[in-house]
Amino acid sequence: MREHLGFLKISSAVVKIAAWIFLLMGVLGAILVFLKQVPGKTALEGVLNLVISIFFFFFLFLVAKIADLLIKIIKSSESKKE
Repeated sequence: MREHLGFLKISSAVVKIAAWIFLLMGVLGAILVFLKQVPGKTALEGVLNLVISIFFFFFLFLVAKIADLLIKIIKSSESKKE
C-alpha cells in the first residue's frame, strides 16, 4: 500500500485545486449573469450556475478529504506493523 501514497497525495491536491476552480468559475459566472454581462441569461440561470458550482466544490472537496483520510489510515496501519 505504501507505493500508492504518492499517487493519493497528488490526486488529493489536484482534486482540491479543481474544486476551488469550479467554485471560482461558478461564482464569477454567476456575478457576470447578475450584472447582465451575459446576454440571454436570466438571474435564475445565474443562481442555478452558482448552486451547481457550489455542489461540485463540496463534492470534489469531499473526495479529496476522503483521499487524505485514506492516506492517514494507510500510514497508521503501517506504523502499527513496525
